[in-house]
Amino acid sequence: MNAGRLKIGVVGAGPVGTVLGKALAAAGHQLIGITTTDAKNLERAEAMLVDVPVLSVDEIVQSADFVLFAIPASEISTTVSGLAKAGMFRAGQLVAHTAGEYGITVLEAATEQGVIPLALHPAMSFTGTSIDLSRIRESFFAVAAPAVALPIAQALVIEMGAEPVVISEEEREIYFEAISVANNFSKLIVSQSIGLLESVGVENPRAVLGPLLRSAVEEALADGHTPINPEELLN
Repeated sequence: MNAGRLKIGVVGAGPVGTVLGKALAAAGHQLIGITTTDAKNLERAEAMLVDVPVLSVDEIVQSADFVLFAIPASEISTTVSGLAKAGMFRAGQLVAHTAGEYGITVLEAATEQGVIPLALHPAMSFTGTSIDLSRIRESFFAVAAPAVALPIAQALVIEMGAEPVVISEEEREIYFEAISVANNFSKLIVSQSIGLLESVGVENPRAVLGPLLRSAVEEALADGHTPINPEELLN
């Protein structure tokens, strides 16, 4: 199995699954179907993936060369284990997930049936619209795979326009903590700052904060990591 033209099925039509399906199709792969039972996700899939059929999970797994699970992290192990128990996977099939929390061990039930496990986590936030396709080209994906399949994972990410970063199973927890802290705390701080400015009558706090935040982030990225002294935070 290589990363040539693949028949790809996406399990999950949330923002991540829909956009990555679109990106993989744009790279020349055949998107055979996507799964969803949610009305909002169905609307998104119909808008982003015109003429791509909505199939059941069983139909996706039985037909695709590459199955991409773009579902909540908490559902991956149970879903994959159930499909494996039902004998749905086949040897040599590529099976990937997009959760930042896990590497490839969460796909163990499928791996035992001979699939090639991949972890492809996009380090970005998704809107579920075509805007994300341009954002992908500025983003990095954390990839994991058995050594023999690592070039496949990297090639798939590059085809989507992003840069792959290899994260081992042992380093996954630290990686996810870093990504989560950057994402969640940034949103929290910005929201708090907007609220404070609104409370003193600033009419357009987002416009006021935008240049400041962008320059602060650029400065922090340029300076790199500096250990924090907890005592300094209290002064």
